[in-house]
Amino acid sequence: MCEKGYYSFNIESWLMYALKEWATIVTALENGEQTVILRKGGILETESGFKIEAKKFLLFPTFEHQEEKNLKPQFHNYLDIVKQNRPQNEHNKITSYAEVVDEVDIISKEKINALSLFHIWSDSYIDERVNWMSEKPIKTVFLKVYKIPEIEIPIKSEYHGCKSWININEDIQTGKPVLSEEELNSRLQKFKEIVN
Repeated sequence: MCEKGYYSFNIESWLMYALKEWATIVTALENGEQTVILRKGGILETESGFKIEAKKFLLFPTFEHQEEKNLKPQFHNYLDIVKQNRPQNEHNKITSYAEVVDEVDIISKEKINALSLFHIWSDSYIDERVNWMSEKPIKTVFLKVYKIPEIEIPIKSEYHGCKSWININEDIQTGKPVLSEEELNSRLQKFKEIVN
């Protein structure tokens, strides 16, 4: 039986992809406090850089490499929440998916710094990301995020490793947008003013 406001459907091909992202960032995306992700790709993607594999995808929370110094101080409590909810018995929980609204490759440090209001990463962490493979631009992706009823999935061996994308084949339910259309469009307009 579906929860009120959700409708069942079998997973579509666009939802077979999942983006691996810090659990703290997934929390911020789901709470509407973050609408932009900044990526260069994982260690296994140094040649190609980060590429958008699907316009809609599940958000797969990860639990490595997260430290207080990498987050703005007002979001340090997210790290405590994440530590208390680490995967148990080799299962992970998925509670959202995202839709790409806009994407831009950015080299300008000034523009990247101006995007701080769209995410919860600390300035020092963003500097680290910019300086890593400094010749490559940062892929800046504006997302519309949807909450879904929690699904628990086994963590398969192919999900491990420093790669951005994995394939997941699960039945999910249609989600509820985290932000209203008015709020999303207001933030999108500000985003475009910065990156264009």
